[in-house]
Amino acid sequence: MTTRLERITQHRLDSLSRIRGWGINPYPNSFHRSHTIKEAVVLFEHGEDSQARSLAGRVTARRKMGKMTFLDIHDGSAKIQLSLRYNLLSQEKYEFLQEIDIGDIIGAQGKLFRTRTGEVTLEVADFTMLCKSLRPLPEKWHGLVDAEKRYRQRYLDLISREETRSIFMLRSRIITATRDFLNRRGFMEMETPVLQPQPGGALARPFVTHHHALDEHLYLRIALELHLKRLIIGGLDKVYEMGRAFRNEGISTRHNPEFTLLECYQAYSDYNDMMKLVEEMTCHIAQEVLGASTVTYGDETVDLTPPWQRLYLRQAIKDHCGIDFEDYPDAASLIPRMAELGMDIDTSKDRGRLIDDLVSTFLEPHLVQPTFLLDYPVEMSPLAKRKQGNDHLVERFEAFIGGMEIANAFTELNDPVDQRERFRRQLELGSEAHTIAMDKTDVAKAAIESGKEVDMEVEVADEDFLQALEYGMPPTGGLGIGIDRLVMLLTGQQSVREVILFPQLKTKLEP
Repeated sequence: MTTRLERITQHRLDSLSRIRGWGINPYPNSFHRSHTIKEAVVLFEHGEDSQARSLAGRVTARRKMGKMTFLDIHDGSAKIQLSLRYNLLSQEKYEFLQEIDIGDIIGAQGKLFRTRTGEVTLEVADFTMLCKSLRPLPEKWHGLVDAEKRYRQRYLDLISREETRSIFMLRSRIITATRDFLNRRGFMEMETPVLQPQPGGALARPFVTHHHALDEHLYLRIALELHLKRLIIGGLDKVYEMGRAFRNEGISTRHNPEFTLLECYQAYSDYNDMMKLVEEMTCHIAQEVLGASTVTYGDETVDLTPPWQRLYLRQAIKDHCGIDFEDYPDAASLIPRMAELGMDIDTSKDRGRLIDDLVSTFLEPHLVQPTFLLDYPVEMSPLAKRKQGNDHLVERFEAFIGGMEIANAFTELNDPVDQRERFRRQLELGSEAHTIAMDKTDVAKAAIESGKEVDMEVEVADEDFLQALEYGMPPTGGLGIGIDRLVMLLTGQQSVREVILFPQLKTKLEP
Protein backbone atom coordinates (compact mmCIF):
# COMPACT_ATOMS: atom_id res chain seq x y z
CA MET A 1 0.00 0.00 0.00
CA THR A 2 1.45 3.33 -1.06
CA THR A 3 1.79 6.21 1.39
CA ARG A 4 0.48 9.73 0.87
CA LEU A 5 4.04 10.98 0.32
CA GLU A 6 4.65 8.30 -2.31
CA ARG A 7 1.42 9.22 -4.12
CA ILE A 8 2.30 12.92 -4.13
CA THR A 9 5.82 12.22 -5.32
CA GLN A 10 4.53 10.01 -8.13
CA HIS A 11 2.04 12.70 -9.16
CA ARG A 12 4.88 15.21 -9.41
CA LEU A 13 7.11 12.79 -11.31
CA ASP A 14 4.26 12.32 -13.80
CA SER A 15 3.98 16.10 -14.11
CA LEU A 16 7.72 16.34 -14.65
CA SER A 17 7.48 13.77 -17.42
CA ARG A 18 4.70 15.71 -19.15
CA ILE A 19 6.67 18.95 -18.95
CA ARG A 20 9.71 17.31 -20.52
CA GLY A 21 7.45 15.75 -23.16
CA TRP A 22 6.36 19.23 -24.25
CA GLY A 23 10.00 20.13 -24.86
CA ILE A 24 10.20 22.39 -21.78
CA ASN A 25 13.25 22.24 -19.50
CA PRO A 26 11.86 22.28 -15.92
CA TYR A 27 15.34 23.11 -14.58
CA PRO A 28 16.69 25.92 -16.80
CA ASN A 29 20.24 27.11 -16.25
CA SER A 30 19.38 30.67 -15.27
CA PHE A 31 16.72 33.32 -14.88
CA HIS A 32 17.47 37.01 -14.64
CA ARG A 33 15.14 38.78 -12.25
CA SER A 34 15.05 42.56 -12.28
CA HIS A 35 14.43 42.96 -8.53
CA THR A 36 13.91 41.02 -5.35
CA ILE A 37 10.28 40.97 -4.26
CA LYS A 38 10.99 43.39 -1.45
CA GLU A 39 12.78 45.82 -3.78
CA ALA A 40 9.90 45.72 -6.29
CA VAL A 41 7.29 46.39 -3.60
CA VAL A 42 9.30 49.29 -2.17
CA LEU A 43 9.59 50.85 -5.64
CA PHE A 44 5.85 50.44 -6.15
CA GLU A 45 5.09 52.02 -2.78
CA HIS A 46 7.20 55.03 -3.83
CA GLY A 47 5.19 55.47 -7.03
CA GLU A 48 7.59 53.81 -9.47
CA ASP A 49 5.02 51.43 -10.95
CA SER A 50 5.17 52.03 -14.70
CA GLN A 51 7.89 49.53 -15.62
CA ALA A 52 7.52 45.80 -16.00
CA ARG A 53 9.19 43.74 -13.26
CA SER A 54 10.77 40.34 -13.45
CA LEU A 55 10.42 38.45 -10.15
CA ALA A 56 11.08 34.89 -9.00
CA GLY A 57 10.32 32.73 -5.99
CA ARG A 58 8.89 29.54 -4.54
CA VAL A 59 5.14 28.94 -4.87
CA THR A 60 3.62 28.72 -1.38
CA ALA A 61 -0.11 29.06 -2.12
CA ARG A 62 -2.55 28.98 -5.04
CA ARG A 63 -6.18 30.03 -5.43
CA LYS A 64 -8.37 29.69 -8.55
CA MET A 65 -11.33 31.96 -9.30
CA GLY A 66 -12.93 31.12 -12.65
CA LYS A 67 -10.49 32.04 -15.41
CA MET A 68 -8.10 33.73 -12.97
CA THR A 69 -5.47 32.05 -10.80
CA PHE A 70 -3.62 33.62 -7.88
CA LEU A 71 -0.23 32.32 -6.73
CA ASP A 72 1.83 33.43 -3.75
CA ILE A 73 5.58 33.27 -4.24
CA HIS A 74 8.39 33.83 -1.71
CA ASP A 75 12.00 34.71 -2.38
CA GLY A 76 14.62 35.41 0.27
CA SER A 77 13.28 38.88 0.91
CA ALA A 78 9.45 38.79 0.98
CA LYS A 79 6.20 37.37 -0.40
CA ILE A 80 4.07 38.67 -3.25
CA GLN A 81 0.83 37.64 -4.94
CA LEU A 82 0.76 36.84 -8.66
CA SER A 83 -2.39 37.34 -10.72
CA LEU A 84 -2.59 35.12 -13.79
CA ARG A 85 -5.53 35.83 -16.15
CA TYR A 86 -6.69 33.59 -18.97
CA ASN A 87 -7.16 36.58 -21.32
CA LEU A 88 -3.61 37.91 -20.70
CA LEU A 89 -1.79 34.59 -21.17
CA SER A 90 -1.86 32.24 -24.12
CA GLN A 91 -4.15 29.26 -23.77
CA GLU A 92 -1.10 27.02 -23.71
CA LYS A 93 0.48 29.04 -20.89
CA TYR A 94 -2.68 29.16 -18.84
CA GLU A 95 -3.19 25.42 -19.15
CA PHE A 96 0.41 24.91 -18.10
CA LEU A 97 -0.59 26.29 -14.67
CA GLN A 98 -2.03 22.88 -13.82
CA GLU A 99 1.53 21.54 -13.75
CA ILE A 100 2.63 24.04 -11.10
CA ASP A 101 2.56 22.61 -7.58
CA ILE A 102 3.15 24.15 -4.17
CA GLY A 103 6.91 24.22 -3.69
CA ASP A 104 7.81 24.77 -7.36
CA ILE A 105 10.03 27.76 -8.13
CA ILE A 106 8.90 30.02 -10.98
CA GLY A 107 9.87 33.29 -12.61
CA ALA A 108 7.23 35.83 -13.67
CA GLN A 109 7.16 39.08 -15.64
CA GLY A 110 4.53 41.78 -15.46
CA LYS A 111 3.46 45.06 -13.86
CA LEU A 112 2.55 45.70 -10.26
CA PHE A 113 -0.89 46.92 -9.19
CA ARG A 114 -2.90 47.08 -6.01
CA THR A 115 -6.02 44.92 -5.64
CA ARG A 116 -9.31 46.18 -4.23
CA THR A 117 -8.25 44.72 -0.86
CA GLY A 118 -5.03 46.75 -1.00
CA GLU A 119 -2.60 43.89 -1.70
CA VAL A 120 0.35 44.66 -3.98
CA THR A 121 0.18 42.12 -6.80
CA LEU A 122 2.08 41.30 -9.98
CA GLU A 123 -0.18 41.03 -13.03
CA VAL A 124 1.64 38.30 -14.94
CA ALA A 125 2.26 38.66 -18.65
CA ASP A 126 4.50 35.58 -18.81
CA PHE A 127 5.98 33.01 -16.45
CA THR A 128 8.69 30.34 -16.52
CA MET A 129 9.16 27.10 -14.61
CA LEU A 130 12.55 27.34 -12.87
CA CYS A 131 12.53 24.27 -10.65
CA LYS A 132 10.04 21.42 -10.27
CA SER A 133 9.65 20.31 -6.65
CA LEU A 134 9.19 16.56 -6.21
CA ARG A 135 8.25 16.59 -2.50
CA PRO A 136 5.41 18.48 -0.78
CA LEU A 137 6.14 21.33 1.62
CA PRO A 138 5.01 21.14 5.26
CA GLU A 139 1.31 21.78 5.85
CA LYS A 140 0.55 25.47 5.35
CA TRP A 141 -0.75 26.60 8.71
CA HIS A 142 1.27 24.44 11.07
CA GLY A 143 4.55 24.04 9.24
CA LEU A 144 7.06 21.74 10.94
CA VAL A 145 5.85 21.13 14.49
CA ASP A 146 8.36 18.37 15.25
CA ALA A 147 11.38 20.21 16.69
CA GLU A 148 13.83 17.44 15.79
CA LYS A 149 12.62 17.41 12.18
CA ARG A 150 13.01 21.20 12.08
CA TYR A 151 16.66 20.84 13.11
CA ARG A 152 17.37 17.90 10.79
CA GLN A 153 15.65 19.52 7.80
CA ARG A 154 16.44 23.16 8.44
CA TYR A 155 15.74 24.01 4.80
CA LEU A 156 12.07 23.09 5.33
CA ASP A 157 12.04 25.02 8.59
CA LEU A 158 13.32 28.10 6.76
CA ILE A 159 10.74 27.69 3.99
CA SER A 160 7.77 27.24 6.27
CA ARG A 161 8.46 29.42 9.34
CA GLU A 162 8.95 33.17 9.16
CA GLU A 163 10.24 33.13 12.75
CA THR A 164 13.12 30.83 11.80
CA ARG A 165 14.12 33.02 8.85
CA SER A 166 13.99 36.08 11.09
CA ILE A 167 16.25 34.47 13.72
CA PHE A 168 18.98 33.65 11.23
CA MET A 169 18.78 36.99 9.47
CA LEU A 170 19.23 38.59 12.91
CA ARG A 171 22.13 36.26 13.62
CA SER A 172 23.88 37.46 10.48
CA ARG A 173 23.32 41.09 11.48
CA ILE A 174 24.59 40.42 15.03
CA ILE A 175 27.83 38.95 13.68
CA THR A 176 28.25 41.88 11.28
CA ALA A 177 27.60 44.41 14.07
CA THR A 178 30.15 42.65 16.30
CA ARG A 179 32.83 42.81 13.65
CA ASP A 180 32.02 46.44 12.84
CA PHE A 181 32.29 47.43 16.52
CA LEU A 182 35.70 45.79 16.94
CA ASN A 183 37.02 47.04 13.60
CA ARG A 184 36.11 50.62 14.52
CA ARG A 185 37.99 50.16 17.81
CA GLY A 186 41.16 49.31 15.90
CA PHE A 187 41.05 45.52 16.31
CA MET A 188 42.30 43.40 13.41
CA GLU A 189 40.54 40.16 12.49
CA MET A 190 42.89 37.18 12.33
CA GLU A 191 42.68 33.50 11.43
CA THR A 192 44.35 30.79 13.51
CA PRO A 193 44.57 26.99 13.06
CA VAL A 194 41.55 24.79 13.63
CA LEU A 195 43.70 21.64 13.59
CA GLN A 196 46.28 21.80 16.36
CA PRO A 197 49.01 19.44 17.64
CA GLN A 198 47.55 19.87 21.11
CA PRO A 199 44.50 21.81 22.30
CA GLY A 200 44.73 24.64 24.78
CA GLY A 201 43.14 27.84 26.03
CA ALA A 202 40.29 26.16 27.93
CA LEU A 203 39.49 23.24 30.19
CA ALA A 204 37.62 20.95 27.83
CA ARG A 205 37.81 17.53 26.20
CA PRO A 206 38.86 17.84 22.53
CA PHE A 207 37.91 15.99 19.39
CA VAL A 208 40.78 13.91 18.03
CA THR A 209 41.60 13.15 14.40
CA HIS A 210 44.51 11.77 12.45
CA HIS A 211 46.54 13.39 9.67
CA HIS A 212 47.66 10.55 7.44
CA ALA A 213 50.33 12.41 5.45
CA LEU A 214 52.07 13.56 8.64
CA ASP A 215 51.13 10.39 10.53
CA GLU A 216 50.20 12.54 13.52
CA HIS A 217 47.18 12.88 15.73
CA LEU A 218 45.68 16.35 15.73
CA TYR A 219 42.91 18.06 17.67
CA LEU A 220 40.06 20.35 16.73
CA ARG A 221 40.64 23.54 18.67
CA ILE A 222 38.74 24.05 21.92
CA ALA A 223 39.61 27.76 22.08
CA LEU A 224 41.41 30.46 20.08
CA GLU A 225 43.47 31.90 22.92
CA LEU A 226 47.01 30.59 22.67
CA HIS A 227 47.50 31.42 18.99
CA LEU A 228 45.99 34.89 19.33
CA LYS A 229 48.31 35.62 22.27
CA ARG A 230 51.24 34.60 20.07
CA LEU A 231 50.14 37.48 17.81
CA ILE A 232 50.15 39.90 20.75
CA ILE A 233 53.71 38.75 21.46
CA GLY A 234 54.51 39.39 17.80
CA GLY A 235 53.48 43.05 18.13
CA LEU A 236 49.89 43.02 16.86
CA ASP A 237 48.38 44.90 19.77
CA LYS A 238 44.65 44.48 19.12
CA VAL A 239 43.46 41.25 17.51
CA TYR A 240 40.31 39.16 17.36
CA GLU A 241 38.95 36.07 15.70
CA MET A 242 35.40 34.85 15.29
CA GLY A 243 35.21 31.21 14.32
CA ARG A 244 34.24 27.69 15.17
CA ALA A 245 35.53 25.90 18.25
CA PHE A 246 34.85 22.27 19.19
CA ARG A 247 34.41 20.57 22.55
CA ASN A 248 33.77 16.86 22.91
CA GLU A 249 31.28 17.26 25.74
CA GLY A 250 27.58 17.04 26.48
CA ILE A 251 24.72 18.46 24.43
CA SER A 252 22.05 20.62 26.06
CA THR A 253 19.87 23.64 25.42
CA ARG A 254 22.99 25.78 25.97
CA HIS A 255 25.74 23.53 24.60
CA ASN A 256 26.52 22.29 21.11
CA PRO A 257 29.79 20.42 20.39
CA GLU A 258 30.52 22.84 17.53
CA PHE A 259 29.96 26.50 18.37
CA THR A 260 30.93 30.01 17.30
CA LEU A 261 33.41 31.76 19.56
CA LEU A 262 34.68 35.33 19.55
CA GLU A 263 38.00 35.97 21.23
CA CYS A 264 39.80 39.30 21.29
CA TYR A 265 43.04 40.46 22.92
CA GLN A 266 44.25 43.96 23.62
CA ALA A 267 47.79 44.82 24.70
CA TYR A 268 48.34 47.29 27.56
CA SER A 269 44.96 46.56 29.14
CA ASP A 270 43.45 44.38 31.86
CA TYR A 271 40.15 42.75 32.77
CA ASN A 272 38.65 46.10 33.75
CA ASP A 273 39.13 47.28 30.17
CA MET A 274 37.55 44.05 28.94
CA MET A 275 34.52 44.62 31.17
CA LYS A 276 34.00 48.02 29.63
CA LEU A 277 34.44 46.54 26.15
CA VAL A 278 31.86 43.79 26.79
CA GLU A 279 29.12 46.04 28.13
CA GLU A 280 29.61 48.71 25.47
CA MET A 281 29.79 46.17 22.63
CA THR A 282 26.73 44.18 23.76
CA CYS A 283 24.64 47.34 24.14
CA HIS A 284 25.85 48.64 20.76
CA ILE A 285 24.96 45.36 19.00
CA ALA A 286 21.45 45.37 20.51
CA GLN A 287 20.87 48.95 19.38
CA GLU A 288 22.19 48.18 15.90
CA VAL A 289 20.06 45.08 15.26
CA LEU A 290 17.03 45.68 17.49
CA GLY A 291 16.96 49.47 17.78
CA ALA A 292 16.88 49.27 21.59
CA SER A 293 19.16 48.59 24.55
CA THR A 294 16.55 46.40 26.26
CA VAL A 295 15.57 42.88 25.25
CA THR A 296 12.90 40.45 26.41
CA TYR A 297 14.29 37.12 27.51
CA GLY A 298 11.74 34.67 28.84
CA ASP A 299 9.50 36.62 31.18
CA GLU A 300 12.15 39.22 31.95
CA THR A 301 13.03 42.56 30.41
CA VAL A 302 16.83 42.81 30.35
CA ASP A 303 18.50 46.22 30.25
CA LEU A 304 21.91 46.08 28.53
CA THR A 305 22.75 49.74 29.22
CA PRO A 306 26.20 50.15 30.87
CA PRO A 307 27.40 50.01 33.55
CA TRP A 308 26.50 46.44 34.47
CA GLN A 309 26.32 45.04 37.99
CA ARG A 310 29.64 43.83 39.42
CA LEU A 311 29.80 41.10 42.08
CA TYR A 312 32.80 39.42 43.64
CA LEU A 313 32.58 35.66 43.17
CA ARG A 314 33.62 34.74 46.70
CA GLN A 315 30.99 36.96 48.34
CA ALA A 316 28.28 36.04 45.83
CA ILE A 317 28.68 32.30 46.51
CA LYS A 318 28.71 32.96 50.25
CA ASP A 319 25.54 35.04 50.01
CA HIS A 320 23.63 32.39 48.02
CA CYS A 321 24.69 29.14 49.69
CA GLY A 322 26.74 30.05 52.77
CA ILE A 323 30.03 28.58 51.52
CA ASP A 324 33.19 30.68 51.73
CA PHE A 325 35.52 28.83 49.38
CA GLU A 326 38.56 30.38 51.04
CA ASP A 327 37.77 28.16 54.05
CA TYR A 328 38.17 25.02 51.91
CA PRO A 329 41.67 24.83 50.40
CA ASP A 330 41.14 21.54 48.52
CA ALA A 331 38.50 19.26 47.07
CA ALA A 332 38.66 16.86 50.03
CA SER A 333 37.50 19.58 52.44
CA LEU A 334 34.98 21.17 50.06
CA ILE A 335 33.09 18.01 49.05
CA PRO A 336 31.58 17.27 52.52
CA ARG A 337 30.44 20.89 52.84
CA MET A 338 28.75 20.74 49.44
CA ALA A 339 27.14 17.43 50.36
CA GLU A 340 25.50 19.16 53.32
CA LEU A 341 23.61 21.28 50.77
CA GLY A 342 22.20 18.17 49.10
CA MET A 343 24.28 18.54 45.94
CA ASP A 344 25.00 15.57 43.65
CA ILE A 345 28.79 15.67 43.66
CA ASP A 346 31.31 14.15 41.26
CA THR A 347 34.11 13.31 43.70
CA SER A 348 36.66 13.04 40.88
CA LYS A 349 36.51 16.80 40.31
CA ASP A 350 39.18 19.14 41.61
CA ARG A 351 38.47 22.18 43.76
CA GLY A 352 38.15 24.55 40.83
CA ARG A 353 35.51 22.51 39.06
CA LEU A 354 33.61 22.01 42.32
CA ILE A 355 33.47 25.77 42.80
CA ASP A 356 32.22 26.05 39.22
CA ASP A 357 29.39 23.67 40.21
CA LEU A 358 28.49 26.05 43.04
CA VAL A 359 28.27 28.90 40.53
CA SER A 360 26.07 26.87 38.16
CA THR A 361 23.77 25.69 40.93
CA PHE A 362 23.37 28.71 43.18
CA LEU A 363 24.33 31.80 41.19
CA GLU A 364 23.56 31.45 37.48
CA PRO A 365 19.76 31.15 37.77
CA HIS A 366 19.64 34.48 39.62
CA LEU A 367 21.88 36.46 37.24
CA VAL A 368 19.18 37.66 34.86
CA GLN A 369 20.23 41.30 34.53
CA PRO A 370 23.75 41.79 33.07
CA THR A 371 26.27 40.93 35.79
CA PHE A 372 30.02 40.52 36.03
CA LEU A 373 31.30 37.91 38.52
CA LEU A 374 34.83 38.91 39.48
CA ASP A 375 38.00 37.29 40.82
CA TYR A 376 38.13 33.50 40.54
CA PRO A 377 40.31 30.93 42.35
CA VAL A 378 43.65 30.48 40.64
CA GLU A 379 43.11 26.76 39.92
CA MET A 380 40.02 27.62 37.85
CA SER A 381 42.01 29.95 35.60
CA PRO A 382 45.51 28.70 34.69
CA LEU A 383 45.99 31.39 32.02
CA ALA A 384 44.97 34.43 34.12
CA LYS A 385 47.16 36.78 36.12
CA ARG A 386 47.01 36.67 39.92
CA LYS A 387 45.10 39.41 41.70
CA GLN A 388 47.27 41.96 43.44
CA GLY A 389 47.11 41.39 47.19
CA ASN A 390 45.65 37.86 46.97
CA ASP A 391 47.69 35.12 45.30
CA HIS A 392 44.81 32.65 45.66
CA LEU A 393 42.68 34.59 43.16
CA VAL A 394 43.11 35.75 39.57
CA GLU A 395 41.83 38.78 37.68
CA ARG A 396 39.06 37.04 35.80
CA PHE A 397 35.40 37.75 35.20
CA GLU A 398 32.48 35.91 33.69
CA ALA A 399 29.52 37.90 32.35
CA PHE A 400 26.02 36.52 32.87
CA ILE A 401 22.74 37.59 31.30
CA GLY A 402 19.40 35.79 31.40
CA GLY A 403 20.79 33.17 33.77
CA MET A 404 23.54 32.03 31.40
CA GLU A 405 27.21 32.77 30.89
CA ILE A 406 27.80 35.06 27.90
CA ALA A 407 31.48 36.03 28.25
CA ASN A 408 34.70 35.09 30.01
CA ALA A 409 37.77 37.31 30.33
CA PHE A 410 41.15 37.61 32.07
CA THR A 411 44.00 39.87 32.73
CA GLU A 412 46.28 37.52 30.81
CA LEU A 413 49.18 35.82 32.55
CA ASN A 414 52.44 36.98 30.93
CA ASP A 415 54.94 35.55 33.45
CA PRO A 416 56.38 32.48 31.65
CA VAL A 417 57.77 30.97 34.87
CA ASP A 418 54.41 31.21 36.64
CA GLN A 419 52.64 29.95 33.50
CA ARG A 420 54.82 26.84 33.31
CA GLU A 421 54.25 26.17 37.01
CA ARG A 422 50.49 26.60 36.56
CA PHE A 423 50.43 23.98 33.82
CA ARG A 424 52.42 21.61 36.01
CA ARG A 425 50.12 22.20 38.96
CA GLN A 426 47.04 21.56 36.80
CA LEU A 427 48.31 18.10 36.06
CA GLU A 428 49.10 17.37 39.69
CA LEU A 429 45.57 18.31 40.73
CA GLY A 430 44.07 16.07 38.09
CA SER A 431 43.32 12.38 38.14
CA GLU A 432 45.64 9.65 36.87
CA ALA A 433 44.16 10.14 33.41
CA HIS A 434 45.10 13.80 33.58
CA THR A 435 48.66 12.91 34.53
CA ILE A 436 48.88 10.54 31.58
CA ALA A 437 47.75 13.45 29.43
CA MET A 438 51.19 15.05 29.74
CA ASP A 439 51.63 13.58 26.29
CA LYS A 440 48.24 14.05 24.72
CA THR A 441 49.40 12.58 21.42
CA ASP A 442 49.99 9.21 23.07
CA VAL A 443 46.72 9.46 24.97
CA ALA A 444 44.82 10.28 21.80
CA LYS A 445 46.45 7.43 19.93
CA ALA A 446 45.56 4.99 22.69
CA ALA A 447 42.00 6.29 22.79
CA ILE A 448 41.51 5.92 19.04
CA GLU A 449 43.06 2.48 18.90
CA SER A 450 41.20 1.14 21.94
CA GLY A 451 37.92 2.91 21.31
CA LYS A 452 37.94 3.99 24.97
CA GLU A 453 37.30 7.53 26.13
CA VAL A 454 40.13 9.30 27.92
CA ASP A 455 39.49 12.39 30.01
CA MET A 456 41.78 15.17 28.77
CA GLU A 457 39.90 18.07 30.34
CA VAL A 458 43.02 19.79 31.64
CA GLU A 459 45.43 22.47 30.47
CA VAL A 460 48.66 20.86 29.29
CA ALA A 461 51.92 22.71 28.82
CA ASP A 462 52.14 23.97 25.24
CA GLU A 463 55.89 24.20 24.89
CA ASP A 464 55.77 26.37 21.78
CA PHE A 465 53.44 28.83 23.52
CA LEU A 466 55.69 28.90 26.60
CA GLN A 467 58.69 29.64 24.40
CA ALA A 468 56.77 32.48 22.77
CA LEU A 469 55.85 33.83 26.21
CA GLU A 470 59.53 33.83 27.18
CA TYR A 471 60.16 36.43 24.47
CA GLY A 472 57.84 38.78 26.35
CA MET A 473 54.14 39.60 26.14
CA PRO A 474 52.92 43.04 27.24
CA PRO A 475 50.18 43.38 29.88
CA THR A 476 47.11 42.15 28.02
CA GLY A 477 43.37 41.82 28.48
CA GLY A 478 41.68 38.87 26.81
CA LEU A 479 38.01 38.16 26.19
CA GLY A 480 35.87 35.29 24.90
CA ILE A 481 32.19 35.61 23.98
CA GLY A 482 29.88 32.75 23.00
CA ILE A 483 28.20 34.11 19.87
CA ASP A 484 25.46 31.46 19.89
CA ARG A 485 24.37 32.45 23.40
CA LEU A 486 24.51 36.13 22.50
CA VAL A 487 22.18 35.38 19.58
CA MET A 488 19.91 33.40 21.93
CA LEU A 489 19.67 36.46 24.18
CA LEU A 490 18.98 38.97 21.40
CA THR A 491 16.42 36.77 19.66
CA GLY A 492 14.70 35.57 22.85
CA GLN A 493 15.42 31.87 22.27
CA GLN A 494 15.73 29.37 25.12
CA SER A 495 17.63 26.68 23.18
CA VAL A 496 20.91 26.99 21.33
CA ARG A 497 19.51 24.67 18.65
CA GLU A 498 17.17 27.47 17.59
CA VAL A 499 20.10 29.75 16.68
CA ILE A 500 22.48 27.23 15.05
CA LEU A 501 21.45 26.38 11.51
CA PHE A 502 22.57 22.76 11.70
CA PRO A 503 22.89 21.69 15.36
CA GLN A 504 24.55 18.40 16.20
CA LEU A 505 22.08 15.51 16.39
CA LYS A 506 22.50 11.78 16.77
CA THR A 507 22.61 10.14 13.36
CA LYS A 508 19.21 8.76 12.44
CA LEU A 509 19.38 5.51 10.52
CA GLU A 510 16.64 5.28 7.92
CA PRO A 511 15.21 1.83 7.02
